[in-house]
Amino acid sequence: MDNNPILVSNKLARYYTVKQGGLIKTRTELKALDGVSFTVRKGKTLAVVGESGCGKSTLARVVTMIEQPTSGDLYIGGIHLNTCSKEERKSLRSRVQIVFQDPYGSLNPRKKVGSILQEPLTINTNLRSGEKKDKAMAMMEKVGLSPEQYSRYPHMFSGGQRQRIAIARALMLNPDVVVADEPVSALDVSVQAQALNLFMDLQEEMNLAYLFISHDLSVVRLICDEVLVMYLGRPVEQGDKKVIFEKPLHPYTVALMAATPHVDKARRIGRIRLSGELPSPLDPPPGCTFHQRCRYQTEQCRVEGPELRELENRQVACHNAEQLM
Repeated sequence: MDNNPILVSNKLARYYTVKQGGLIKTRTELKALDGVSFTVRKGKTLAVVGESGCGKSTLARVVTMIEQPTSGDLYIGGIHLNTCSKEERKSLRSRVQIVFQDPYGSLNPRKKVGSILQEPLTINTNLRSGEKKDKAMAMMEKVGLSPEQYSRYPHMFSGGQRQRIAIARALMLNPDVVVADEPVSALDVSVQAQALNLFMDLQEEMNLAYLFISHDLSVVRLICDEVLVMYLGRPVEQGDKKVIFEKPLHPYTVALMAATPHVDKARRIGRIRLSGELPSPLDPPPGCTFHQRCRYQTEQCRVEGPELRELENRQVACHNAEQLM
């Protein structure tokens, strides 16, 4: 297995300028993504977790080149995204594909499954019609769809089957990286396990790297190798899955873990109620952005934002993480 990094991010940021007010407009900078660094290797999965509004989907759009980063570095297969040529960028787009949350909304309802799967090949290759059909049929078989479904429309499939179509489309160009943005949250619980098993089987077969975005920690625990926990656009804790799930050291990570239901009593954490509401990303609090909801806050937390530091085999951005050890 190739163990070289396929996806490397260094201090990646994405800011937006937002107009506010009535007659007199003021411009405010929204830091949707603010200094995110990580490495993903082939055959491995990095899970990005956090509440809605933490920057997960913005990260997905930047990594898939739908949006340009405001600052920071992003390398795909060793190629720097900011300095590469147009030809290199085009080839990089085929190496990074995305599976969206809504399996119906991401598929063209006017096109049959065969056309949907052939479209990436039509845009990016010079294959003949027969070759494209053969590849589409082979991919359908790989994701568990039957040949007679080739000529059907998306509305004729169940939610789980539609997500299989979306996964097949993402794999048509044999990518190195698949960004999965909440790929099972719209599915029935009974179908989620089937979709996750498919993701893991395809990863093993094709040596894929996954950037798996989710708010469901039970799903994350099953599929990922490393975890990146985000809060208001910034990473607050990241490291190996086993280390973080067994002993989270950031108060926010602890609260997320406590909110995850477990059948096994030994794995349950006493429920922790976070005080206050999630701050607006347009007006984040000074110092540590989490301090207003944290039981361990000190004067230092209110004035000084913590940087990621090495502690107990992971990176954690908290002045008082030692209190949770």
